Amino acid sequence: METMVCPMGGGATRLYSALTQTLSSSSSRPLPLPQSHLAPHQHPDVDLDPAFCQERQGSPVCPPDPLVLLRQCEEALRDRPPRFHRKFIHPSHGDSAPSSPIRVMQWNILAQALGEGVDSFVQCPLEALSWPQRKYLILEEILTYRPHILCLQEVDHYYDTFQPVLAGLGYSSNFCPKPWSPCLDVEGNNGPDGCALFFDQSRFELLDSMSIRLSAMLIPTNQVAVVTMLRCRITGRRMCVAVTHLKARSGWERVRSSQGSDLLRHVQNFIKKCPGGPTGASGTDADTPLLICGDFNAIPTEDVYRCFALSPLGLDSAYKKLSRDGLTEPEYTTWKIRPTGECCSTLDYIWYTQNKLSVEAVLDMPTEEQIGPNRLPSYNYPSDHLSLVCDFSFKEED
Repeated sequence: METMVCPMGGGATRLYSALTQTLSSSSSRPLPLPQSHLAPHQHPDVDLDPAFCQERQGSPVCPPDPLVLLRQCEEALRDRPPRFHRKFIHPSHGDSAPSSPIRVMQWNILAQALGEGVDSFVQCPLEALSWPQRKYLILEEILTYRPHILCLQEVDHYYDTFQPVLAGLGYSSNFCPKPWSPCLDVEGNNGPDGCALFFDQSRFELLDSMSIRLSAMLIPTNQVAVVTMLRCRITGRRMCVAVTHLKARSGWERVRSSQGSDLLRHVQNFIKKCPGGPTGASGTDADTPLLICGDFNAIPTEDVYRCFALSPLGLDSAYKKLSRDGLTEPEYTTWKIRPTGECCSTLDYIWYTQNKLSVEAVLDMPTEEQIGPNRLPSYNYPSDHLSLVCDFSFKEED
């Protein structure tokens, strides 16, 4: 779906009204409009396409200042511990073309129904899992880093929270629910969870999008993906972006591997059929940069990881850039305690075509000390999975 937007900035009164209508149904007090702002290094430059903005000057839906919305979230969370302090690591730039970075966020935000229901985070107080607080923590994380592309899993508050709030900030989005979401088995649920892909309309133009129900060994499964073709408004170059969430739990490795192969097949066919290449013709695998973000529920030694790492699409995992040798994944992207024990593992990835995109910056992981002995989720972090945030740039075309 697309939303008519105006340039960022202003609109504090509109923001306050929209935020209180959308978010404060369960908040006990109105939120003031703080005057402070973020340090400039926390956000990539927002380059607005002049023609795009001029075309939408008369739109009734103009995105308010995201910094004001961020401060409102912080005010609502003023009695909570501060969020994790994380910094960006800048690997060597190589042969990147000089351009403004494209910020990408990958995050399993933890479905509200699952967090309060079947997931059983035994060290997390129930109060920390309440939606009136978690929604502000999730929005705070997104607004802190302000990605141009946002890929989310376990989204069960798309229509009542994330779509309206982020549409007001200039994001267009696509949501694909799971056909048999476990959220539906939880009393008082908010509907099925699924994958959502958001993009900043001031930076990207939508060319095409599709939702996929993944198959394993030719059998339809409960896992889904969203694949989108975008055109960068600054460079004019196309980019294919996919978000997915593969089958969870030990013992399902073969299913995950088959789902991953099915996704790669769909992505390749989508790129070939999608119009909007430099000459208006359909593209090819070789000339279209690709990002695949997701909770793969798979550690790096699994077959599905090798399937992506050895794909003819030339994919690499961006978060390996945090390691000294550039070849090793982080120690963890999720850390939780359930009745069956403690789980600390790497399951989440941002895959990119390494001959078309360059990794300019990677957000580091919080330390064990920051996460704390009760692990995740917690009073100061809303999910059992950590967000992954990377800045990319297009490499020079041949």
